[in-house]
Amino acid sequence: MPEGDALHRVAARLQVLVGQRVEASSPNPRGVATGVARAIDGRVLESVEAVGKHVLLRFEGGVTLRSHLRMNGRWRVRARNERPWSGSPWLVLSTPSFEATQWNGPVLALDGRPARLGPDLLAETTRVEVVVSRLRAAEPRRLLGDVLVDQRVVSGIGNVWLAELLWQARLSPWLPLGEAKDEELAAGVGWARAAMLASVGGTRSPRAVYRRTGRACPRCGAPIRSRGLGDANRTAYWCASCQRGP
Repeated sequence: MPEGDALHRVAARLQVLVGQRVEASSPNPRGVATGVARAIDGRVLESVEAVGKHVLLRFEGGVTLRSHLRMNGRWRVRARNERPWSGSPWLVLSTPSFEATQWNGPVLALDGRPARLGPDLLAETTRVEVVVSRLRAAEPRRLLGDVLVDQRVVSGIGNVWLAELLWQARLSPWLPLGEAKDEELAAGVGWARAAMLASVGGTRSPRAVYRRTGRACPRCGAPIRSRGLGDANRTAYWCASCQRGP
């Protein structure tokens, strides 16, 4: 699933459409069923921003399109004079110079910012200490790995950044939240924010544990482990030797 940094890159690519009157269509029947193209066709796109794992496209007249890509959704942007797409995107947004297409849904809705969404870790106004305070407000018996991907607490973190920030903080995803120190949480969250912002700019951090099951931990040499975590059974990756916790 695309995470916060990937969605910020999508928002950056879509900026070429901002300020333009957009022609909208839905070649895919599932896209037609959303009613989105009819609602935004002929409107000026006023802004595009990423919030957590959502992309919000705001059109004149107070109409906001929300896109959530989940596992398979994709946005593509190109010059309009290139050869036609093969396949049926859910949504096509065209201006005189550019064309953006959204493929495989699965969420295209005219409902604005989703309710109960925590602060976007990559937002300019977000502060690490605020995120730590929101973590502290969660049930202390919850597993740390479960709380950090709860988009109601803080938005934008997914499996990749969860694994890497906890490795950086030397905390196990199985550690109860209440047993983590504030300075440990701040170190992990701060590292994730900096690394994700760098990723938006094109500089990606090497992965220490994500999808490295059985390989040596770069820090201590112990084998990396993986197992399903929480009700969603997300795969957690960690080093049981140098990350504190059960």
